[in-house]
Amino acid sequence: MENAVGFQDILKNSFLSSDYVTPLTSASIILNLLITFLIGLFIFYIYRKTFQGVLYTRSYNVSLVMVALITTLVIMTISSNIILSLGMVGALSIVRFRTAIKDSMDIVFMFWAISVGIANGAGFFQVSVVGSLFIGVILIVMTKFKIVNLPYLFILKFDEGSQNEVDNLLNKIKGHNIKSKSVYSNTVELTVELRMTNGETKIVNDFAKLKGMSSSVLVKYDGDYVS
Repeated sequence: MENAVGFQDILKNSFLSSDYVTPLTSASIILNLLITFLIGLFIFYIYRKTFQGVLYTRSYNVSLVMVALITTLVIMTISSNIILSLGMVGALSIVRFRTAIKDSMDIVFMFWAISVGIANGAGFFQVSVVGSLFIGVILIVMTKFKIVNLPYLFILKFDEGSQNEVDNLLNKIKGHNIKSKSVYSNTVELTVELRMTNGETKIVNDFAKLKGMSSSVLVKYDGDYVS
């Protein structure tokens, strides 16, 4: 009497078949990592070229290259063995990254590096190369053509008796918006949001000439940072 073959036996034999195991040669591993490294250097250059934050962090830029290389290793391991891929998915699902990224563009570059690692690890070199060149051009173009009207915060500190003169001068500015006003010991501190072209700083001198003006400070506002 022949032994009955169940569904589990068929599934087991299928997964253990050599068709689901693709051997990796040293040449293919080096090629994948080399292409990833070159594209990672391109990401490194684009990040440094288009950085518009307050403080450039070289260690984060280097980490983008390393993330792309490590992702390539993981994808090569997963794609070479379907059984191992199931275990890797479960293992990676418990990983939690808690590093705070304040600039949204840093998240974009992190996903870019991960995507390059995934594409190269799976052998889709054309996708990673063409896609990276396209993304790099878009980033350079979008950072080169900046918005004409940039947001600024104008901080004024003056005597309470000069309120009318300050108000009259502010009314001549189109699109100004008072953010806060503090009064203490006959001194007024006013914070105003302005929209104007980059490099237009003459307004600071006009307010500084007013009688009773203690200080007039203009700062550029960029998201969560003031520079």
